[in-house]
Amino acid sequence: MSEVMEPVVSVETAKSLGLLEEEYEQIKKYLGRNPNFTELSVYSVMWSEHCS
Repeated sequence: MSEVMEPVVSVETAKSLGLLEEEYEQIKKYLGRNPNFTELSVYSVMWSEHCS
């Protein structure tokens, strides 16, 4: 069974998911580390206007 590799996450990834740079920095602060792609995607959905 091969391992699935998640993309490397950066502020550009966050922006492509509709997050602001400030929001990305806040997520890093909450987690105490850089988020992985799945975590960042969940935050982008949770923090969207439509879902909040």
